[in-house]
Amino acid sequence: MDVHLIAVRDGDGGPEVLLSRRAGAVYAAGHWHFPSGHVDGPFEDVVTALVREAREETGLVVEPGDVRAAVTVHHRSPAGGARVGFFFEVRRWAGTPQILEPEVCDGMEWFPLDALPEPMVAYCRAGLDAYRAGAAVALHFQEPGDPIGHDPAVHRLRLLPGR
Repeated sequence: MDVHLIAVRDGDGGPEVLLSRRAGAVYAAGHWHFPSGHVDGPFEDVVTALVREAREETGLVVEPGDVRAAVTVHHRSPAGGARVGFFFEVRRWAGTPQILEPEVCDGMEWFPLDALPEPMVAYCRAGLDAYRAGAAVALHFQEPGDPIGHDPAVHRLRLLPGR
């Protein structure tokens, strides 16, 4: 299970989100993505994992009570690996974001929601698009040969209707 931090702040031109650029020997190096990670072991829940990952990757201190469910995405990569990602919105934290894991991150910036950077990991962009659409659950099943990076011509996001 993956956890993704959608840190949102009010910018001069409207809401902005924090993104980090993946680097080194990791999946999608050079692509922008939310600060994120995996649930560690059978005794860590997704909120605890998000709070831990936020601190480890960005230095932001997030209180569990400030974490809001944004969207859950069932994803399949072009290579066929499937995973479930929990995307959480956070609008309050302590600290200033900084790169704390330079071996896997070489950039961290705030971006307006209407001016997102490229290249962006397709899975991350799918989660952000689902969040912006107000979906609670989405599917993002990529096909073999699909790019790792977001490509508007390869639209694989399916929003599931709610109640």
